[in-house]
Amino acid sequence: MTQSFWLFGNRLTIIADHTTTDGQYDLIEGYNPPGTMTPLHRHTRYSEQLYVLDGELTVWAGEKKVVLTSGESFLISPGIPHVVGVLSDQPARALVVSAPSSFARLIAATGTADETESADMVLFEQISAEIGDEFLGPPGTLPSLAA
Repeated sequence: MTQSFWLFGNRLTIIADHTTTDGQYDLIEGYNPPGTMTPLHRHTRYSEQLYVLDGELTVWAGEKKVVLTSGESFLISPGIPHVVGVLSDQPARALVVSAPSSFARLIAATGTADETESADMVLFEQISAEIGDEFLGPPGTLPSLAA
């Protein structure tokens, strides 16, 4: 059964998680409106594979910057500081595979049913720490600018 949540302006649909993959991976479909951008962060315990279905995602990962369009993918290995954003005036839709499973836990616990609701930041920070996510700068910070 799929579940959809809003988190920081993005609609994230959990297609598969630890309950259906034996903890091996999460499969999430993301709808990212124009202008949305993740904060600079890194995953210390799992990789993140992005596959663009529609639109365009710009990814800054370590010292690399790539612009992904429909049908293209990019792997972000554990430990790599990164930002993912939609810089065009059109939304983007992408699949995210995180392996092993953990990202879906964060989405399910802190995502909201309505895009106008705010996430519980205390819970978000707690679960992020538990799954090994580290935030490295305020929104708008890019990897090349991080210390």
